[in-house]
Amino acid sequence: MRALVVYESMYGNTRDLAAAMADGLSARGATVELVDADAAPAELTGRFDLVVAGAPTHAFSLPKPQSRADAARRLDDGALVSTGTGVREWADRVVLDKGQPTATFDTKVDKPRLPGSAARSAARRLRDRGATIIGSRTFHVHGAFGPLVDGERERAREWAANLVIDAAIHRVS
Repeated sequence: MRALVVYESMYGNTRDLAAAMADGLSARGATVELVDADAAPAELTGRFDLVVAGAPTHAFSLPKPQSRADAARRLDDGALVSTGTGVREWADRVVLDKGQPTATFDTKVDKPRLPGSAARSAARRLRDRGATIIGSRTFHVHGAFGPLVDGERERAREWAANLVIDAAIHRVS
């Protein structure tokens, strides 16, 4: 199985989860490409058996240029992990096989619990491009900067490992 994991990360938490997911996919025998959304390929037709995409939740949805700029201003050095375009822009230009098994994830602060989800927004956009959404998850961080809530890395790894099975079942049906 060939899998693509695309992420956008402001402070490193979403990137760390994406790496844990890549490990989980690899542990189930998948060949994994892990890539920042800015460098993600736009043409996926025939290339991957599973696509996983994730981003932090900003203002109840996927990050936008303004929310990325706001995130950079919150750092002393302004150096974000992902510095180019994000999952929103990638999802709007990507070319997928019809029915491409796809999963989405996001990060959100653990407290207070707020509505909205980058994962749901990404799923909607990717479904509009032809994807079949086989899973969507939210993972939590302590405060805006993190770190990840205890156990989230392991939860991400396990979730991704199970996506291999879900994608294989989807491909057969």
